[in-house]
Amino acid sequence: MLQGFLPERDLATKSLAHSRQTPETRRVIRKAFLPGAGLGTRLRPLTDLLPKPLVPLFHRPLIEWAMESCLAAGITDFAINTHHLPEKWSYGESEDSGMVAGNGIFPRKGSFLGCPVHLFHEPVLLETGGGVKNVSSWIGRDSVLVHNGDIYSSIPLERLIAAHEASDCVVTLALRSAGVATHIALDETGERVIDIRAKLGIAEGTHVFTGIYCFDPELLDLIPPGEKIAVIPAFLELIKQGRLGAVVLDEGDWRDLGDHREYLAAHRELALAPAIHPQAKLDPSARVECGVVGPEAVIGANAILRDCVVWPGAQVAAGETVESRVVY
Repeated sequence: MLQGFLPERDLATKSLAHSRQTPETRRVIRKAFLPGAGLGTRLRPLTDLLPKPLVPLFHRPLIEWAMESCLAAGITDFAINTHHLPEKWSYGESEDSGMVAGNGIFPRKGSFLGCPVHLFHEPVLLETGGGVKNVSSWIGRDSVLVHNGDIYSSIPLERLIAAHEASDCVVTLALRSAGVATHIALDETGERVIDIRAKLGIAEGTHVFTGIYCFDPELLDLIPPGEKIAVIPAFLELIKQGRLGAVVLDEGDWRDLGDHREYLAAHRELALAPAIHPQAKLDPSARVECGVVGPEAVIGANAILRDCVVWPGAQVAAGETVESRVVY
């Protein structure tokens, strides 16, 4: 396990004016960390077969959609942490950062569309804060975009990056103004977070955190090394210092595909690719009334598919009716 980390600092006495880079000297964000180590328990039994970020969304691993969005926003270097079913990532040894992807989702050299991908395995889950700390050696002194590997989003990441680069905040959260988990409270400018889940007793939440944010390496000073810890305590400390920023991005789509209902809804409501893959094998008498059928899937004679997803290589027997479920 890679445990490289920066020296601890006395942030309580550190001057805000000198606590970070100024907008004029800030490094341009070119790195993205995609947390992918979770167990995906709400998606079982699908995640008994694959880590949640590798579950297919319109014939492609979910995490690939996130990576393409990052690439469009100027990202050129990726890191992913793994834990559950790490062999599914098919990684091999790397000289500089521990592990890179091998023969699975990524090419042998550990790249995605020409950009390097570094995998950091966690034998013990380190949670959202420990996972960030564990990739410190890859972060170095660079600013980083974090995009959860198990969500689908088409929000404008370039606006998040621009907002962070133009601010004096150590962290900038991407928020939505509506949703079921409005845990984030903002100040009157809408650009600073003043409370999370009312943990500081300041305000109730009004906005939803998307699981996407930018941070500068100073965040690492607030996360103890080698511990299983969430990132929220570090965020709360930054609130006290007035250095947790936010930008509201209601444009585009944003979905947490954490359970079967949301997973099916995404395939029903989005149109990211042809619903029936060209390499799917459908009997001419089969009917797909609403569904997504993956490559090499076999649909038998007179089978009927309604509001379902058929994974690559899966089979639906002749005469079978499949409705509102995933065939894998």
